[in-house]
Amino acid sequence: MCRFPEATATAVLVIVCAFVALPAHTAERPNGVGHFGYGTPASPEARAGWDIDVRPDGLGLPVGSGSVADGEVLYEAQCAECHGSFGEGVGRYPVLAGGMGSLTHERPERTIGSFWPYTSTLFDYIRRAMPYTRPESLSDDETYAVTAYVLYLNDLVDDDFVLDRETLPALRLPNEKNFTPDVRPDVHNRRCMRDCRDPATIRILSEVAGMQPEAAADLTVEATDTHAGKGTYDTFCGICHRVGVGGAPIIGDAAQWRDRIATGFDAMLDKALKGVSSPTGVMPPKGGFTQLTDEQVADAVRYMVRESS
Repeated sequence: MCRFPEATATAVLVIVCAFVALPAHTAERPNGVGHFGYGTPASPEARAGWDIDVRPDGLGLPVGSGSVADGEVLYEAQCAECHGSFGEGVGRYPVLAGGMGSLTHERPERTIGSFWPYTSTLFDYIRRAMPYTRPESLSDDETYAVTAYVLYLNDLVDDDFVLDRETLPALRLPNEKNFTPDVRPDVHNRRCMRDCRDPATIRILSEVAGMQPEAAADLTVEATDTHAGKGTYDTFCGICHRVGVGGAPIIGDAAQWRDRIATGFDAMLDKALKGVSSPTGVMPPKGGFTQLTDEQVADAVRYMVRESS
C-alpha cells in the first residue's frame, strides 16, 4: 500500500495502489521458448478480424453480395456528404467518378474509373476505412453494394448489376494495364558475411535539408596508406557497393564492373557525381552524401575500379 497526501486543510486523499506480482519466468511454451506469464495466443477469430486484405485475383473476398440499387441508398446516406451524389467530391474530399482520359492532362483527375488499377483495391479500401467517421462499420453485403454503386457511377457496370466474390475479380478497370511492376532491383542483393564492419565505427548521418547536425556538416575522411579513396569507400560508398544495394555493382566483382569500366573514368565519375536512375539500378548524386567533395568521390571511384579490375 502507498499513500499520497493532498495538501489541503479539509481532506486527505488516500490512493491505494495494489501491485500484482507477475508469474516468474519459469513456464515454458511447447516450443521451449520461455514467456513472462501474461497475454494469450491469438485465436482464429481474433486473427480473422485483422486478416481482411483482398488480392486482385479475389483471394480474401468474403461471402456476400450487393446490388447497385442497394448501394445507391447506402451511398446517399453515408458517402455523398463527402464525395457528392455523383462522385464529384465535396470541398477537398476525393473525387470518385469521371476523369476518363485526363491522366495526360496538366491537371489529371485520378478517380476509380480513370486511375485505379483493381476493383479489389476499391472493395478493400471501403471495407477497412469507410465511412470516414465509422470505419469498418459496414457489413460485407453493404461493402459489396457501395462498391457496386461506385463502379456504376464510373459507367463500369449497369444499374441492375450485383457484385459478389465471383463477379468482382472479373471486372477490369480501364487503367489497369498502365500499372507495371517496379523493375528496380530491391530483392536481388547477395548476403555478405565477410569484412564486416565494427559496429562501434558506424555513424548515422542526416541528409535532410536543414536538419543535418553541425558536427556532421563538414565530414572529413582520412586517407589510408593503401589508397586515397579507401577511407571514403569504407565510410560511405561501401554501404551499397559491398552487397549490391539498389543494383550497385559489388566491389571486387569484375563481371559487374567490366562494362562500366569500359565507358571510361570520366563517364563513371559523372554518374557518381550526378546520380544514376535506370532499370538496372538507382543511386542519388554522390550516393546521397552531398557533403562529400568531388575529389573525394573521384578517389573512391578510382579505388573501386582498382579493386574490381
